[in-house]
Amino acid sequence: MELNLKNPIVFFDLETTGTNIVSDRIVELAALKVMPGGAEEFKRWLINPEMPIPAFTTTIHGISDEDVKDAPTFKALARTVAKFIEGCDLCGYNSNRFDIPLLAEEFLRCDVDIDLKKRKFIDVQTIFHKLEQRTLGAAYQFYCNKELINAHSAEADVRATYEVLKAQLDKYEMLKNDVQYLSEFSAFTKNVDYAGRVVYNEKNEEVFNFGKHKGRKVVDVFKAEPGYYAWMMNGDFSLYTKKVLTAIKLSQM
Repeated sequence: MELNLKNPIVFFDLETTGTNIVSDRIVELAALKVMPGGAEEFKRWLINPEMPIPAFTTTIHGISDEDVKDAPTFKALARTVAKFIEGCDLCGYNSNRFDIPLLAEEFLRCDVDIDLKKRKFIDVQTIFHKLEQRTLGAAYQFYCNKELINAHSAEADVRATYEVLKAQLDKYEMLKNDVQYLSEFSAFTKNVDYAGRVVYNEKNEEVFNFGKHKGRKVVDVFKAEPGYYAWMMNGDFSLYTKKVLTAIKLSQM
């Protein structure tokens, strides 16, 4: 089934130095833009992360320090990437929990003002896990009856993700071919920040989604325990999470 698109959608995948959205960096970004009507445009960038790539990580995606030593940094590419995804919705595999938060961090580090919250996010992994509970390779085999060659190659992963989403729409009649619906179906929680540290409750109020204050309104915690804001601002939390918390705090002043 072809996608019913109102806006262009970018299927993207990141290969990184690790899995920590605060401290790790992008080493490869692949993006497949699909236009309403089906026209496609593909981009792939190797990126110098300005830090060593751990040997274990290299064994997973095959990208070494030698491969990226002459590649541009994300800062050098940030505006090009931002322009490519401008006005587009986003789709990936585990993208809501990892790729989008990390991409947002990289833009913030470069002071590139791009509001990803204006986009709709579809996470093919979430759809898969809600309905079948497998991995991307298994999803590709299950839905498309194909073996995923070069798994953890960014280009192979984005193309497989695109094919899997179309196959999911063919397989499940209950799925609507609508980006807004798929975006909502892809989310386990309604996040305020990309990392999901703060979410909206049923009353559309910002509440903490972790730790001792999980489920409590952020504004109530800041009033009762003023030092909690300072602790988070000095802690190992993402830049965007801190930006969200600061906005909430300022709104109460």
